[in-house]
Amino acid sequence: MATKKPDIKYTQIFINNQFVDAVSGKKFRTINPATGETNAEVAEGDKADVDKAVAAARAAFRRGSPWRSMDASARAKLMHKLADLIDRDAEYLGSLETLDNGMPIKFSTFFAHMAADIMRYYAGWADKIHGHTIPTDGTNFTYTRKEPVGVVGQIIPWNFPIMMLVWKWGVVMATGCTSVLKPAEQTPLTALYIASLSREAGFPDGVVNVVPGYGPTAGGAITAHSDINKVAFTGSTEVGHLIMEMAGKTNLKRVSLELGGKSPLVIWKDVDLDEAVNIAYDAIFANQGQSCAAGSRTYVHEDIYDEFVKRATAKAVARKVGDPFDAANEQGPQIDDEMFNKVLGLIESGKREGAKVECGGNRLGDRGFFIQPTVFSNVSDNMRIAKEEIFGPVQSILKFSTLDEVIERANKTTYGLAAGILTKDLETAITFANAVEAGSVWVNCYAAVAPQTPFGGFKQSGLGRELGEDSLHEYLEVKTVSIKMPSKN
Repeated sequence: MATKKPDIKYTQIFINNQFVDAVSGKKFRTINPATGETNAEVAEGDKADVDKAVAAARAAFRRGSPWRSMDASARAKLMHKLADLIDRDAEYLGSLETLDNGMPIKFSTFFAHMAADIMRYYAGWADKIHGHTIPTDGTNFTYTRKEPVGVVGQIIPWNFPIMMLVWKWGVVMATGCTSVLKPAEQTPLTALYIASLSREAGFPDGVVNVVPGYGPTAGGAITAHSDINKVAFTGSTEVGHLIMEMAGKTNLKRVSLELGGKSPLVIWKDVDLDEAVNIAYDAIFANQGQSCAAGSRTYVHEDIYDEFVKRATAKAVARKVGDPFDAANEQGPQIDDEMFNKVLGLIESGKREGAKVECGGNRLGDRGFFIQPTVFSNVSDNMRIAKEEIFGPVQSILKFSTLDEVIERANKTTYGLAAGILTKDLETAITFANAVEAGSVWVNCYAAVAPQTPFGGFKQSGLGRELGEDSLHEYLEVKTVSIKMPSKN
């Protein structure tokens, strides 16, 4: 049964706890990727709006302000309140996400509830951030303080909008920073609605601000702003390079980046084959393949390769694709025509370069941005589909012979976000986990991301970590205080 499409409540910029029009008066369209129809006209923020938002965030961070004066335990209570409101409105948020993003409704609602859990996790940290006393030589009494870094610019992607917002806001709120957040221009609607929930929860003016707009204008203004102390970005490696460059050219603001990936999933010869097929299927096809950590290089041992390909193909052929508001469907559309055409172009490159199309490989239907679940066999490491981040429902299955060989091939990439291995042999699993160059390694599972576990990449998959205790350090300054005491007796 299909879920009713939601009414859209907020389309303006959110600054200082108020919804306002863009200074320029401009608007941009958001598109339903399942139909190509317009969802809404949203205020288009640019430098002038970012300046207003940063001023509000700076005022909220000022010494003596309600936010800076608030006890850490009181901040935690506000965060718990916000989590409760997200849970309360999870079905609405899920439907809004599906409208904007194309994610099947059963998954978007699940992620809304998960976002509330992540907010609660960070609320638990708010009053547990502290420094240390240090037994220095001599008579000085020395201690450290952990202080919020200040105003943070945050830029999030379109593939998991609710989750990415809470990953960013949770750590801002726990550490006592303030935020100016730019949602992806494709998916601003849930960020604006959750901004309204932050106001309902009672957060002081200016703590969170949301400026929808385009990357080069609104995003560029955030990255270049001299009153922003840190920028946190989740998105493409190409844009990550630009953000690092701009931070260096301006005020040397802190930068944390969660970027792209081309993650290997290694399937050893001793696995339960059906279980391995299911794990590999979820690793690549979840969210239409639109995940930076997708298991997009499926390495299968030569002893089981042919049978794996056969079962993986049958699984993909049976995948239900269609209206994301129909709870029976597992796959919705790609986000927009740009990504739709990119994925189809990479599929065509696989065909030209000699990979075998086991199923799919084409557009599905004539409305919206749907692509058939696609499985390639006979893939080699030099093909584009094995080297480039596809961000679509395309499983590339490669053959390997030995553990040393597959470790070397897995590491032969500029990326290093995630990796996985399926095996019953503990020694094989640990050898791979220790040798592979990736920020997250999953053994006999995939995408086991949890609020408590740090997430981020090696190499050009990023800098810093999201989630877990490690994420807090990205938003904190360490201040050392030494006090001269009376001479020792």
